Amino acid sequence: MGTSGKERVIAYVDGFNLYNGLKDNGFRRYSWLNLETLVLELLKPQQELVGIKYFSSAIDNNADRRARQIIYFDALSTVARIQIILGIFQKGKSQCQICGQVSHVNSEKMTDVNIATHMLADFYGDRFDMAMLISGDTDLVPPIRHINESGLSKRVLVAFPPGRVNDKIRNYAKGSLVIGRKKLADSQFEEKFQTAYGETLSRPTKWR
Repeated sequence: MGTSGKERVIAYVDGFNLYNGLKDNGFRRYSWLNLETLVLELLKPQQELVGIKYFSSAIDNNADRRARQIIYFDALSTVARIQIILGIFQKGKSQCQICGQVSHVNSEKMTDVNIATHMLADFYGDRFDMAMLISGDTDLVPPIRHINESGLSKRVLVAFPPGRVNDKIRNYAKGSLVIGRKKLADSQFEEKFQTAYGETLSRPTKWR
């Protein structure tokens, strides 16, 4: 517990899992999401937010998406308790099993490993009492199990993005919830705001 006697919480946000959950469920207009506001909305009075770690990768195959991503990263960077940790996009090839046609694809790499590494490092460093994982990715079951089965007074709660509920994850989590539309709507950055350095940031048009 923290010096205040409250349960210390670090949130680990799987950026693409969250974004794709919003997009696939018709909630892309809520992509201008202030993660600190959202996580605070999800906490209980006896909990305190220590920090938020946001995991993503820099988009390099679509100029418009990359421009929106940079604006969003800039917005997140104005919040002191948010840390952005980036993986990479790796170029590769995919072959159709039916027709044999080969297509070029970009796949996100390192995000799952980064999340697991940070969760376990913070666990062993005694930096949280509860880890809040915002993701529905089954690949993150191993660190969830390790922490929840450690026998220590620490736990992982999973907050599923819209449409990303995963029963396998839920079975190993010590508590779970689904992030609803109202929480998303109530946790948006201002449409336009000025940073401490005088830069003006505005919600991307496609997210309105």
